[in-house]
Amino acid sequence: MTNLHALASDAVRRAIASGQTVATAESLTAGMVSAVLADTPGASGMLQGGVVAYQNTVKQAVLHVSGELLARAGSVDGEVAAAMAAGAREALGADIGVATTGVAGPDAHDGKPVGTVYIGIATAAGSGAHGYSFQGSRADIRGQACGAALERLLQVLPD
Repeated sequence: MTNLHALASDAVRRAIASGQTVATAESLTAGMVSAVLADTPGASGMLQGGVVAYQNTVKQAVLHVSGELLARAGSVDGEVAAAMAAGAREALGADIGVATTGVAGPDAHDGKPVGTVYIGIATAAGSGAHGYSFQGSRADIRGQACGAALERLLQVLPD
């Protein structure tokens, strides 16, 4: 079992035990977080669904991220990650929203260097984001972002 699958298994078990549902909004991970959760037996008891919002038009139209925020901050931003998570939570009717946005490379994006990643988390108490600076190949950065998203999800689920 890979580390990502171990994290996902723990998240699925804890979400089901606490009766909570999860939705994802993914940009740079393009569905990896929801896919690794869905690899876990029983995931249908907690995973509402996910939105791959690679383009800003999707972030705006589906997740209701403010166009003004996107224009001001760009897509790789903590406020954008938090808004994506809140948008996923609302659009998919989940208790918890998890979002990923960042730069996997090979080039910088919106003035942010390769490896810059933000993970957004939204619950009934509100939304927030956590910033990271990862190293490695495009695949490495995407994998690290997926792991960080699962770790942040675990932090809001009861033990």
